[in-house]
Amino acid sequence: MAAPLPTRNLEKATSIDAQLRLLAPRKVSEDDKLVEYDALLLDRFLDILQDLHGEDIRETVQDCYELSAEYERKGDAGKLEELGKMVTSLDPGDSIVIAKAFSNMLTLANLAEEVQIAYRRRIKLKKGDFADENSATTESDIEETLKRLIVQLKKSPEEVFDALKSQTVDLVLTAHPTQSVRRSLLQKHGRIRNCLTQLYAKDITPDDKQELDEALQREIQAAFRTDEIRRTPPTPQDEMRAGMSYFHETIWKGVPKFLRRIDTALKNLGINERVPYNAPLIQFSSWMGGDRDGNPRVTPEVTRDVCLLARMMAANLYFSQIEDLMFELSMWRCNEELRVRAEGLHQNSKRDAKHFIEFWKQIHPNEPYRVILGDVRDKLYNTRERSRQLLASGMSDIPEESAFTNVEQFLEPLELCYRSLCACGDRPIADGSLLDFLRQVSTFGLSLVRLDIRQESDRHTDVLDAITNHLGIGSYREWSEEKRQEWLLSELQGKRPLFGPDLPKTEEIADVLDTLHVIAELPSDSFGAYIISMATAPSDVLAVELLQRECHVKQPLRVVPLFEKLADLEAAPAAVARLFSIDWYKNRINGKQEVMIGYSDSGKDAGRLSAAWQMYKAQEELVKVSKQYGVKLTMFHGRGGTVGRGGGPTHLAILSQPPDTIHGSLRVTVQGEVIEQSFGEEHLCFRTLQRFIAATLEHGMHPPVSPKPEWRALMDEMAVTATKEYRSVVFQEPRFVEYFRLATPELEYGRMNIGSRPSKRKPSGGIESLRAIPWIFAWTQTRFHLPVWLGFGAAFQQVIAKDIKNLNMLQAMYNQWPFFRVTIDLVEMVFAKGDPEIAALYDRLLVSPELRPFGDQLRSKYLETKDLLLQIAGHKDLLEGDPYLKQRLRLRDAYITTLNVSQAYTLKRIRDPDYHVTLRPHLSKEYNDATKPAAELVKLNPTSEYAPGLEDTLILTMKGIAAGLQNTG
Repeated sequence: MAAPLPTRNLEKATSIDAQLRLLAPRKVSEDDKLVEYDALLLDRFLDILQDLHGEDIRETVQDCYELSAEYERKGDAGKLEELGKMVTSLDPGDSIVIAKAFSNMLTLANLAEEVQIAYRRRIKLKKGDFADENSATTESDIEETLKRLIVQLKKSPEEVFDALKSQTVDLVLTAHPTQSVRRSLLQKHGRIRNCLTQLYAKDITPDDKQELDEALQREIQAAFRTDEIRRTPPTPQDEMRAGMSYFHETIWKGVPKFLRRIDTALKNLGINERVPYNAPLIQFSSWMGGDRDGNPRVTPEVTRDVCLLARMMAANLYFSQIEDLMFELSMWRCNEELRVRAEGLHQNSKRDAKHFIEFWKQIHPNEPYRVILGDVRDKLYNTRERSRQLLASGMSDIPEESAFTNVEQFLEPLELCYRSLCACGDRPIADGSLLDFLRQVSTFGLSLVRLDIRQESDRHTDVLDAITNHLGIGSYREWSEEKRQEWLLSELQGKRPLFGPDLPKTEEIADVLDTLHVIAELPSDSFGAYIISMATAPSDVLAVELLQRECHVKQPLRVVPLFEKLADLEAAPAAVARLFSIDWYKNRINGKQEVMIGYSDSGKDAGRLSAAWQMYKAQEELVKVSKQYGVKLTMFHGRGGTVGRGGGPTHLAILSQPPDTIHGSLRVTVQGEVIEQSFGEEHLCFRTLQRFIAATLEHGMHPPVSPKPEWRALMDEMAVTATKEYRSVVFQEPRFVEYFRLATPELEYGRMNIGSRPSKRKPSGGIESLRAIPWIFAWTQTRFHLPVWLGFGAAFQQVIAKDIKNLNMLQAMYNQWPFFRVTIDLVEMVFAKGDPEIAALYDRLLVSPELRPFGDQLRSKYLETKDLLLQIAGHKDLLEGDPYLKQRLRLRDAYITTLNVSQAYTLKRIRDPDYHVTLRPHLSKEYNDATKPAAELVKLNPTSEYAPGLEDTLILTMKGIAAGLQNTG
């Protein structure tokens, strides 16, 4: 339920405004400008819509909105039917325009929200107020965190500083396909945000306001006129370039800016030291071009390409800054070490006449820093061009020794300049741009990001099985786990090569080995970890260690088992303990181990409640095992964007982890649309870095409470019930798969072209082979969110029916235990976004009559679960403790409802060609213009096997709903 739509039709305005004025969200506080922002953007958009497509289209948009808003206000399902008749009567071209219009209006509502959030944050910073809006549990201001640790928790400044400078947060960007918005549109959205922010600045002049308003209209129109739909799937290289663009636009400059803010916070608290430039506070890694689990498009050649491309981009970013640094460091005083180096470089350059003419003669002999940095500049140029040539042809005429080959070579002359400036009394100058540059080099290295390699464990088994069969010693695949470990260790401790060129290879086996050869060929700092998905046993890890050795990887990648399904999580501590008990392996890891836990597949396997609790317990046990063997453990959290895949507010997610499981070292995936939400703008980048660093520090120095024994027992009991309920529906109910595919757009998901990876690991498989992303995405589209809540209600009912005192215990757990509170709050948020009546509409239109009772049963469970959830949280209404989020959701509801109805009826027309609708004449003046094709937008997709306009309408509704619900995959 949103603010009234502006209109030019005065007669219609009276009726709409009278009805919708009641629906507009109220201001939550004095600094709440959300409704005002939203109304301005919508007014501009509707004017543009009318100018482009005519008043009839604008009126149709308003009619659709009015019906949706009436439904949201009264809950009258009849309004959905009326809305359905309206959208099905549209001509194909008009249908596309209406879907596109509502999708754009939702995007504008989101942009208004982002500007409002940033505005309120600025107000709070000016007031020094971080106590409202439950900000202590939703935000992580670095200075407030440091103050809290020192003042409230009585930590010494030295303790806090030591903990801060030794901690590491590694953010791993992945190409998981949930970012449904094209990059060109994201850039336009950023400009709309900037215009809106500036329009409401206090010191704006009338001329500035007029120019900004024109710019705002221009950007809104440009976004609307841009085709939202990707016509072909992106390649892994495309995904990598899109991901790397965030470094160029926000992260590259955001990191040193954020580290300076930490320096300021420390100084304000009396700590007169800066964070050392080589402190590993923030690291970045990537899966783009390295994640080959079930993605045949990620080949060894792709991996090689993305590594070289990243190195080229890093060298180019450094090169673009080095001349600014040279310009700044014009001083002549330096220490003896730097003077000797500078004189040597200057003399060498004179002997190279060509080189001297180009650059060195321009440098004054009394500018030694410029001489040193000039040599750095030349090597950066060679580094960039060498990567460019290798990327283009596989060969380079630039000698390796004339470029930087490792980050130590790069840092050495910069460190020399820093030491010299400090020695000569120029420490303030050293702590300027040079310190920023040093921090960038320490953070990004020569590779910009380190690429992780991910492969499924079965693929390694295939390779080793081929080897053992070729050697005539049996089938590795058929061996017991004990025999596998014994053979792998004997080979790891030996020296003989296992295979040669004559090894029989399938295409899959060659892919695994060729990938390892690429790792061996490229610089070792291009790579991070080797992730084994679907890991179950120690042999999975030892197999990768052996294959790295056989493929001559000189500096082997650290091997990280990924435990995903419920049974694998339960068995993980024992598997890791067995690894640590092997002397060869203990020596190999040098006291450090990384273990990844998968939120997505565990949730799909057992439901959200059971998966969350099992991951909690598995982390606790893994920490115990690591302490027992004297190993420092880093947990790698494979979180998605949506709650069903481990998503949720960063601060809450970190602070709800078990005690001692982070301990200053955190690795976490940043996936899909979350990348844009985290790094799409400079202020978002700053806030993201702040949240991760502050929450990691707080968790390590002030761990959350451990659950009481009786809470554990109750959680164990509920997890058993929840898993049984979830699996009885998803895996054991024979009608479920058919119902799921009829009631959701799962079958049509692949048409969105939002990722390079297929939606299934095995094309012919069922739910178990479906990837977690489309599984979640399909249920999110229908506003039913089944994977998130299914199992909770049965678990709550069972323990409360057993003993009414358990209700009091659950309420105490909610109020006192961060893990349980976060789990409940996130599910409550999902219920606030859900609507079982919308899901029922999909059933009525798309599900066969004999399956509809099954849907009715599920919706009954949904309502029971929601009531129990509110009872445990002590809430009368959903989100009563978060009025700002509640307001934002109300603002979007009517837009999303229109798109839901359009999507459901479009799916009906796609799946049932005999479904009859009566089309109205063209409404849009664009389609009545004799100088243009009759259906210009329809012709954008002439190859669709669907009736004209249906595929584009469907995809636009998918994108719009995803934008409205935000955390979709």
